[in-house]
Amino acid sequence: MVTFVNLKDFEEFSNYTASIDPKGPPVLMYFSGSKNAEGRSWCPDCVEAEPVVKAFLDELKRNVIFAYVDVGDRDYWKDKACPFRTDSRTKLLVIPTIIKWKGVQRLEGSQCTKRDLLQMLFEEDD
Repeated sequence: MVTFVNLKDFEEFSNYTASIDPKGPPVLMYFSGSKNAEGRSWCPDCVEAEPVVKAFLDELKRNVIFAYVDVGDRDYWKDKACPFRTDSRTKLLVIPTIIKWKGVQRLEGSQCTKRDLLQMLFEEDD
């Protein structure tokens, strides 16, 4: 029931967000540092959060779109002008960050490793 989308940079992210159907399933964006050949991010907090998020998604019984967004390598991310930091739609301060698209809810950093917080983020809107 979870549809996965992989977006590799800011341009892909921007193009994807422009095509999101507002009447479609909820879209959650997971922003993480780029991965090496072994599939491991340079960001230690992202490495810690990913298996928790993945296990949660494996058990999720809801129709959602989960977009993995690669924010780039460490130097690109650390640059204060990084578009993921400056864009009004994201305003990222840390990674990992999960945001509910077109909503105000977000989990940042170590919050992404807490199953109860993931549960609240993924709950249906009333």
